[in-house]
Amino acid sequence: MHRISTRGRWPGLCAWALAWAAWPNLATGAAEPAPTLSLPQAFERAWARQPEAQALPERRASGLAQREASRAWTPEPVAVEASVRSDRWHRREGAQELEVGVAVPLWLPGERERAQGLAEAQLQAVDARALLAQWQLAQALRERWWALQRDREDLRAAQERLQASQALADDVARRVQAGDLSRADRHQADAARAQAQAEQALAQAQAVASEQALRALLGLAPGEPLQPADAPEPEPAPDAAVPAHPLLQALAAQAASAQRAEALAAAQSRANPELTLLQGRDRSARGEPSAGSVTLGLRWPLGRSERHRATLSAAAAERTELEAQLARERERVDAERHSAAAALVAARAVLAAATERARLATETRAFFDKSFRLGETDLPTRLRVDQDAAHAQRELARARIDLNRAIAQQRQSLGLLPQ
Repeated sequence: MHRISTRGRWPGLCAWALAWAAWPNLATGAAEPAPTLSLPQAFERAWARQPEAQALPERRASGLAQREASRAWTPEPVAVEASVRSDRWHRREGAQELEVGVAVPLWLPGERERAQGLAEAQLQAVDARALLAQWQLAQALRERWWALQRDREDLRAAQERLQASQALADDVARRVQAGDLSRADRHQADAARAQAQAEQALAQAQAVASEQALRALLGLAPGEPLQPADAPEPEPAPDAAVPAHPLLQALAAQAASAQRAEALAAAQSRANPELTLLQGRDRSARGEPSAGSVTLGLRWPLGRSERHRATLSAAAAERTELEAQLARERERVDAERHSAAAALVAARAVLAAATERARLATETRAFFDKSFRLGETDLPTRLRVDQDAAHAQRELARARIDLNRAIAQQRQSLGLLPQ
């Protein structure tokens, strides 16, 4: 039960602030607790909303169709040819010639095998791009997830600070009326309470902003509850086998596709040849018997065009760029892994120091609280000690969350998805 005092210099503002601080607890007591949402559950929900996830089945279907096309016997479908030649428009002697046949496109030497290799590489690149999109989504989700955890913890600390400052202001007001303290002490207590009110309002606004950012990523309705679990992700074992990084997998798949595309462009030095088979029947004049014939033809384009050289150069440039980018990203990924490991070690050290500081600050506050009640300590010293203790508790809560965030960042640097 929260006390709302109207004594002091700003009674209306104090009552509003305490009522606002009590509202989340009252709302929680009036309704059933919201179900806890784990990080893997949030990741699955966020991934289902991504455009890459929704387009993935069609992209895979396209890759499978391209692979089947590269395995066909001809690079293009067989065409049917038909032609009729007659003299009815000029001589009208009944001469007529009819030809019906098929035109079969042929693969160039080595083209079919290289087309199959390109299709397989592109199909693998589809899955690699999907994994890269998941990894990028995991990074955004982890950042917003732990930002909300930290902002909510700051809000809780600000509410506790406001309640403590209000209790102290009430105690100082009673002692001022009793003549034990001066009005200047009361003003200092009221000023500390006002500062706590401002900190609580800022923390509330920051927590709302972080919650809305996470809601937008998850696609939650305005009235849908959001209670993220504060459990950390499992920390990877130092000797555990780590799969290839999604970013490096995607770049390697793109580089392999570019290499296969360059090989295919080198094989496609000219247009595809065509084999034609025609069945014909003709007569020289009206009343003459018809004669049949079979025609077998081969169409083979000659020479290399400037368009082929341009295509080959563009494919080579794409391959070179992707291979260079892959080498640079591999170096950057290695550096990020070392940085994440160092940050995790630092987070553990900060948590240990913050735990010790919070313990000492809490004990010190208890000492000065007792001495203040006995009149052995002045109010400014008591306010300073309270502020130090509150700051130490807030830094301890932040250090716990920062350790969980450091574990998440290490998993992110290793290319591991939430689990």
